[in-house]
Amino acid sequence: MRPTLISAVISSLWLLTISGSTSASPSPEKRQTQCAATLATALGVAQRLQSNYFNVITGEYSGGSHWTDANAIENIHNLMLATGTDQFSTLADNSYLGRTANLQADLGINLWSTIVGGSYDDASWMILALWKIADYKAARGLDNSAYLASANTIYSMVESAWDTTVCGGGVWWSSAKNYKNSITNELYLLVSATGAINFPSNTAFLENANLVYNWITNSQLRNSQGLFNDGLTSTCTNNGETTWVYNQAVIASGLGALYAVTGNEDLLTQAEVTLDATIALLTTGGILKESCDDAAGATECDNDQEAFKGIFTKHLQYYLDRANDPARVAKYSGFLGAQTSAVFHYGTDSSDDIGSVWYAPNQGGSEFSATSSSSGLAAHIAAAKYGPC
Repeated sequence: MRPTLISAVISSLWLLTISGSTSASPSPEKRQTQCAATLATALGVAQRLQSNYFNVITGEYSGGSHWTDANAIENIHNLMLATGTDQFSTLADNSYLGRTANLQADLGINLWSTIVGGSYDDASWMILALWKIADYKAARGLDNSAYLASANTIYSMVESAWDTTVCGGGVWWSSAKNYKNSITNELYLLVSATGAINFPSNTAFLENANLVYNWITNSQLRNSQGLFNDGLTSTCTNNGETTWVYNQAVIASGLGALYAVTGNEDLLTQAEVTLDATIALLTTGGILKESCDDAAGATECDNDQEAFKGIFTKHLQYYLDRANDPARVAKYSGFLGAQTSAVFHYGTDSSDDIGSVWYAPNQGGSEFSATSSSSGLAAHIAAAKYGPC
């Protein structure tokens, strides 16, 4: 059941958004009430996600995959850090991530190569989830060493996938070594720069972050519109394939993390070239729309693609965390508020499941799954932190 207060608050925001009048920021007291309401909405979605989709036997979400599950687990822990609650405190150790991490820590059994399966972008999503769990456990005074150790194990796997024989550098998408793409290298930048923040005594993290940043900058992954296409051709030119929404914010969070280490403000400028291009070119009515999204159902996003919009909002949150600049928060606040409003009004059904389409009311084309609900959850959490709520 969705509280009346939440509906009233978000309805008001939606009206402001579509009228183009979001410049007047609410008072701190009003914002606190509104953001608490948005977090209450997020908690309802998380409760439904866990009760309806999480399989306690396998430690996975029904219909998901290891990388989308990692994002869902990260989102739940991001939510608990935001609310200060421990409602889902058993999720980490019951999840496939926790079970694998604890096997390595307790018995010396390393199953990560099997779990990762040679997919280096999937590996980095797992690192991010393991680190978010570690943050949560540290905030509660709990032992997080198993999660940190497993993240290091996986990071070494991704690090070893760096190769200079094709395109002068870059991490391979997979162990097949046949494709260098945007998301894998953006993630490598992000986990390397985040590692440099979290573990400054390990200088390899910053060295790797600078290495992949320079490679991405000199590659043709970003097009003339400021957007990142999917990847490179065999001759190392931009392949012109889809400018997936998630590519456009993961690069920003990576650049933000590197800025937090180096203080180089040009990194923020470059991040916002792509963020702003996304808002201008990959939205409908100001709401994120994947190329496969169709409210009427002529096309449908697959399970992976259902995650992309939520990943954008989450990594915009992470970018703003690292930029640590009230002016930048003000710049993107209204956008984040519009996303949570659209998710609530257009994407959410009476059971608190969230569908894959946000930009318009569902006319039969919105897919409902653990991944789509987790994606919408990420939009609520980001808006609770940085939106007008």
